[in-house]
Amino acid sequence: MLTVDRVIDAPPSVVWQLFIDLDAWPRWGPTVRRAQLDSPHEALELHATGTVYTWLPVGLPFVITEFEPQRSWAWSVAGIDATRHQVTPVNGGARASIAVPWWSAAYLSVCAVALRRIERMAAALGG
Repeated sequence: MLTVDRVIDAPPSVVWQLFIDLDAWPRWGPTVRRAQLDSPHEALELHATGTVYTWLPVGLPFVITEFEPQRSWAWSVAGIDATRHQVTPVNGGARASIAVPWWSAAYLSVCAVALRRIERMAAALGG
């Protein structure tokens, strides 16, 4: 996978919360209009399923394929491996990274925008 990362002057827990809060996804994810989990899932967790709404006219099903609490999660969207999100403590802050499969290298620029937005959101939360 190819990765873009950003050191954010905020506690890793704040960055992690932004990564896993589906209501926050449209605020930091340039391609996400909204997302929802399928019942009975109430939070992002391993094997959770849901629907993400992008610029496409239909929702796309997703499944969480990796999940390490407070550390990382990855998903497949419409049956295709998508992004992997990771938070690592670093020098009193957090290194946030988003990885993409090699065949979607052009999407790294979108991920870089997402990380800048997460940094602003974390600062607004007092991070």
